[in-house]
Amino acid sequence: MRPVLIWGGLGVMILWPVVMALRSPLLQWRDPIYIVAGFAGVLAMVLLVIQPLLASGRLPGLCGFRGRRMHRWFGATLVLAIIIHVGGLWITSPPDVIDALLFTSPTPFSAWGVIAMWAVFATGLLALWRKHLRFRTWRALHMSLAAIIVVGCVVHALLIEGTMGTVSKIVLSVLLLTVAGYVLTRPYLNGRKRRLG
Repeated sequence: MRPVLIWGGLGVMILWPVVMALRSPLLQWRDPIYIVAGFAGVLAMVLLVIQPLLASGRLPGLCGFRGRRMHRWFGATLVLAIIIHVGGLWITSPPDVIDALLFTSPTPFSAWGVIAMWAVFATGLLALWRKHLRFRTWRALHMSLAAIIVVGCVVHALLIEGTMGTVSKIVLSVLLLTVAGYVLTRPYLNGRKRRLG
């Protein structure tokens, strides 16, 4: 019963913002490329919720090696989703993307999105170099970048007036912060328990 509840709850939390985005009136007069770019951004945020759960083995049926392998595949998909997101926005409005990349955009959400984007790309490169780094060094860098990605993504999503509904966007952001916060702080909490024990 517990696996069903976990997967069911996660499915509802993930599908809700997607459905709200599909029903958004903001899509009515938008170019198809812009719509694809927007949904790639929604997909990226959904993947970010799943990633910590896969890495920590918290999803039923996806523990251990299987979960870590899915974590790598989802990480690659996340990079691709962001490329599609930014690439689509570049095609529809190059000046806005240039301003965002140069941190000269008048919209505050742009800077947070760009910070999160570069942190995702850095994480992808870090994954490729994992065998050349000590595990503790790699883990510290990976978790630091993950924290930047989560904060950047949440602030970007909350500030932007996009296709996701306000309530669903807030719920997804809270879920992401909760899941990521738990996974990122678990090593510290476990180490503290060992010292106190």
